[in-house]
This record gives sequence, structure tokens and C-alpha cells, in this order.
Amino acid sequence: MRHSMSGVLPDHLDIHLIRILYMLLSEKSVSRVALKLNQPQPSISASLRKLRELTGDPLLVRGARGMVPTQHGESLLKPAKRILVETERLFVRKVPFVAQDEGRTFHIAAPDYLASQFLPNVVSSLRRESPKSKLVIHGLGPEIDYIRLLSDGDLDLVIANWGEPPAHLHLSKLFEDTIACFMHSECAYAKRTGPDDMTVEDYLSLPHVAPAQTLAGYNGVIEGYLAKQNMKRNVTVQSAFFGLIPYMLTQTDLVLTTGEQFLRFYEKTLPLKRFTVPVKFPKMRYYQLWHDRVHQSNEHKWLRDLISAAAKSLT
Repeated sequence: MRHSMSGVLPDHLDIHLIRILYMLLSEKSVSRVALKLNQPQPSISASLRKLRELTGDPLLVRGARGMVPTQHGESLLKPAKRILVETERLFVRKVPFVAQDEGRTFHIAAPDYLASQFLPNVVSSLRRESPKSKLVIHGLGPEIDYIRLLSDGDLDLVIANWGEPPAHLHLSKLFEDTIACFMHSECAYAKRTGPDDMTVEDYLSLPHVAPAQTLAGYNGVIEGYLAKQNMKRNVTVQSAFFGLIPYMLTQTDLVLTTGEQFLRFYEKTLPLKRFTVPVKFPKMRYYQLWHDRVHQSNEHKWLRDLISAAAKSLT
């Protein structure tokens, strides 16, 4: 052991042990950490014993639903993460990313209510410009802790349109979409009402279909704006599968309020009627978010530029 200004440090404290500490406190499971690190479970258990000896604390104890961090363990989570991030920065090689010759696996998360051609354009561009790379597209939901996934490196970026994204994440604007509402063109209300004749009273009282919550505690752009105006619409159906909603319209009297670009494709193939929304909604603003840990990464800059170009092709 050797002494330092802050106390006593072991002679052989390696970064891998700090990574295991961080992952144990995050995952709260020895078996999950072993699986993620592709190491035998006894090896991770031995590391946990060593960490307990070094800290003088159990770090993880049994709770009602599995292992939970102790109070001291929770206090170590942020310092451990900070050490890992700063250490990674020390050894990042600043080399160009040659997209045509190199391959990376990129992970992005996005809701499925984006403009119908946006993600297909992203995939097409990636296959053309970096044929050796792979792309994994993840969904978003209230159970997804996207902030942690970005900071841990499990996600490269998130595409979203939430009103107030976290200030500590980097952001670049992708595109805006005008809000309109749509119904089955043959339902009774659509047949007797002109495209510009829907009233506020009609809009609020008609039965609506809406996407299920994609972010814990956030009910979406439409509901958020209506609440600020002391208005509430009559949502009778919520669906986690946004891509199925246009087909629901064709068999019901439901109203869908969404961006025009999303339904542009479906308008060509389904019997839908577009209405001017009588509520003055602001445009939907879509952007990409990423963590500071990849801000200077050349391949990540390339990915962000590719996604920005795909967004520009929509207009």
C-alpha cells in the first residue's frame, strides 16, 4: 500500500477493477456483469470480494427484488463513471474514419413516428457509404433509460422530439414537421366536414388515437401543448405501435394528430382525409442527441453528418 494526499491507495488498482465496480453498481447483478464482460461469474465474484475489501463496505446487498447498492456503493457510482470517461479520453486515437474501408457497429434509438422515409434514408446512406458497417436501431419507451445508455456507450445517439432534452447532452436539429390531423375519408364526420372546417370543439370531442408514452413522465408534444392551453382531447385509443395507427383509421372514426411527413406515404395508399388542426400547435422539432464521451469521435461525427444529410433530403 502507498499513501497519497487523499488517503491510502493500493499499489495495483487497475482500471478494469473500476469498470467492474461501475458495472456492478449499475447492473446490480454479478451474473449480468459477467455476461456483458464475457467473463466467468466466479471471476466477477472474486472482483466484488476485492472491492469490498478495498472499500470496507459490502457495496451490494440483497433487497426485496435482488441485489441493491449500499448507501456507500451509490456514492461511488458517479466517481467511478467519471474515472472511466476521463481514462478513455487519455487513450482515444485521433485517426480518420474511412467509411468505405472500415466497419463499425452503430447503435441509435428512435421513436417509430418519425417521417416514414427518414430511417430508410439513413439505412440506405449507411449501406452505400460504409458497406462494412452495421446499424442497430433500438426503440424508445418509458422503461428505456436512454441517458444512461448514452453515457455508458450502449447507444451512440438518440433521435427524438421531446420538448426539453437534457441540457448536458449535445444536440443538433434535424428537421421540423407541421402538425395536421387525419381521419378515414369515408367516416361520417369526414364526409360532412371540409378540410379547413374542423372547429376546436370538434377537435377536442372527437375520438382520438395517440401513441403510447415513449419517455417516463412525458406525455408528448400534443398533450403537453394542450395542457398549457387548459385543453384536453378525447383520447380513446393509445398504441405502442405507431406504424399500425394509419391502418386503424381506415376501420374507425378515430382522429390521428401527427406530423404531415409521417403520413405522406400513407395518404397515397390509404383512404385518409387530412384536416387543418384548429389548435395552433407549434411545429414538431426533431433532433439528434449524443453524449460528450463521443463528441470528438471521428466515426461518430461521420454518423451524425450522415443522419443530418438524411434529414435534409426530406425537405
